Amino acid sequence: MNLTFPADTLVCDTAKIALWRSDPAYDYNRELITPELNLFEWISKQFGELLRKIFGSRFAEEYSGLILICIAIILLLLIIWFVYKKRPELFMRSPKNALPYTAGEDTIYGVDFPGGIAEALSRQDYREAVRLLYLQTLKQLSDAERIDWQLYKTPTQYLNEVRLPAFRQLTNHFLRVRYGNFEATEELFRTMRTLQEEIGKGGIS
Repeated sequence: MNLTFPADTLVCDTAKIALWRSDPAYDYNRELITPELNLFEWISKQFGELLRKIFGSRFAEEYSGLILICIAIILLLLIIWFVYKKRPELFMRSPKNALPYTAGEDTIYGVDFPGGIAEALSRQDYREAVRLLYLQTLKQLSDAERIDWQLYKTPTQYLNEVRLPAFRQLTNHFLRVRYGNFEATEELFRTMRTLQEEIGKGGIS
């Protein structure tokens, strides 16, 4: 008995397959691809939709980009202002030939200058006495509103605010002792105290 099978009549229509592949409706792979997230575009889209709900589509199309730019500028200015309030020294231009200076503990507030100077002199610690005398002078000038005292300022900056020969001499003595390794003596301290008194009277013209 001979068995016969019908001939295979299935034919692959390559032209139609190519047409389907080119049709986006049959591009199922796109659902498996994670779209790239553009944060700015997403924010812009959400902001535009918000404006459309409030002011209408025409206003949103014309001004959404401009408003976003203004908001970004305001945020940037707020960040700069915040940094300035916290670290104002970052915005100060260092003067040329400024002497190196570290503020450290050299504050003028909450310090018993007369007591500290007297104690330093009793120990014959003239280096500390010179430091305290200079800071005491800054405190007096600040109280008299002759300088704008700030912890980050250098002695050179105060010289630009108080243009007195006596104050310049006092500052130079302080800097030589503090940073130039000059010996602080009782005679030097007395000289600086005399200069301090002259500064209190207005200095030498």
